[in-house]
Formats: sequence, C-alpha cells, structure tokens
Amino acid sequence: MSLQQDIMTAMKAAMKEKDQMALAALRAVKSELLLAQTSGTGESISKDEEIRILSKLVKQRKDSATIFSEQNRNDLAEPELAQAEIIAQFLPAQLSEEDIEKVVVDTIENVGAEGMKDMGKVMGIVNKKLAGQADGKTISTIVKAKLV
Repeated sequence: MSLQQDIMTAMKAAMKEKDQMALAALRAVKSELLLAQTSGTGESISKDEEIRILSKLVKQRKDSATIFSEQNRNDLAEPELAQAEIIAQFLPAQLSEEDIEKVVVDTIENVGAEGMKDMGKVMGIVNKKLAGQADGKTISTIVKAKLV
C-alpha cells in the first residue's frame, strides 16, 4: 500500500475514534503530499520525496514545541509533540546514534575527508544514505565530532 493510502486509512480510523489530534496531523500530511504532487510534473512523488516531506513535518512540529516550551506554553507544546509522534509513525525506523556514527565513519573513510573543509561532502552522502532514518542535526553533530 502506498503512503497516501496508509494516511487515508489512518484518517478514517481517527474519524471513527473521534481523535481530533490524529486527524489534524494526518490532514496536514495529506495536504503536504497533495501539494507536492500538484506542484511537480504531474507524476506521482517518489518514496524518498514522501519521506522528506514527513521528516519536514515532524521537524516543524518539534521545533514549534521547543519554542512553546521555552515560553512556558506547555498547553501549546504538548499537541505539537503529539502530532509529531503521529506523523513519525509513517517514517522508517530511526537509527541509534551508534548506527549513525558507523555510517559517518565509513563515509569519512571512503571519501577521504580530512577536516572541517570536507564536512559538506560527508554530510551530503550521509544524508542521502540515512534519509528519513535520522535527523540532520544528529548527523551534523556526529560529523563535526569525527572531522575535528
């Protein structure tokens, strides 16, 4: 089943259960996917593009929750985190930091990176390998630590 069909099935279940939080998150995902499809060449979007869109939506919600928490607005932060969890269910399983570190070390060795000047090269390759399985901030932190 495609991601859009999975989203629609989950939306129907959320409607039946009267789960407004899940419904709002799933509608946002559906909207973003439709926008991506209609703004392109008319062809369906790739699996990688779907994962990128979902990752972006999760990151947006986590960033918003962080800002709300810093402003002592937990009443606004909690729904954002709940929506992020709902959307994250449709992403591939997230890798642990140890697994990310192995990929980073292998990439550094394969590319022959020697210091921070090669960070962009390493980041590009690692981000492609781990698309949807790790967030960019974690990857960036590990790459910086390894290239120093």
